[in-house]
Amino acid sequence: MSNSPKRGVGAIGSWLHNKVVDPFIQILSRGAEPKQLAFSTALGISLGLFPIVGVTVFLCGMAIAVLGSSVNAPTVMLANFVATPLELSLMVVFLRFGEFVTGGAHFPLTTDALKKVLTGEASTEIFRSIFNALLGWLVLAPLIMGALYIILLPGFVILVHKFKFSTGSSPKLATSSSTELRLKVVEHKGEEDMLCNQSLDSF
Repeated sequence: MSNSPKRGVGAIGSWLHNKVVDPFIQILSRGAEPKQLAFSTALGISLGLFPIVGVTVFLCGMAIAVLGSSVNAPTVMLANFVATPLELSLMVVFLRFGEFVTGGAHFPLTTDALKKVLTGEASTEIFRSIFNALLGWLVLAPLIMGALYIILLPGFVILVHKFKFSTGSSPKLATSSSTELRLKVVEHKGEEDMLCNQSLDSF
């Protein structure tokens, strides 16, 4: 029983490593620019917060098709994937902000309201709440994207620099060491040839 929580945590860590960390490392290994990575991440998260579940992937695909080489497509899709838990938690925030903008009545998030939704008695309220949530997202998404870009850019600059240094330093060291080894072999061989010539001259 005591090992089950550890196994659960280990499984979650392994899943995150396979789904998030490994793809992120692969993105960095391709040599993308920090500005492009920061912009693509901010765009993917902002689109991933769209308050209608199941639509964010299509929005990211459309953004990639429109922006083309201005964005890093794998980064956009990875950021969209990471934003999924935030999408569910921020739906209420977008709904309330949209209600604030329009000045409309609050949609009650209660069990009675849920029963009315399931039975179709609150169809008008549902459409109004969806509109308010979309409006809240449309107003806040540009602000969220701008803030994320400003926050993420310094981090990506450091990561890209460190990753390039770590991946580019080892080949250089290997090349220099092999070159030094070759020079030493040539010098040693030259010394042996000189000794042989001297011994032959003595005869």
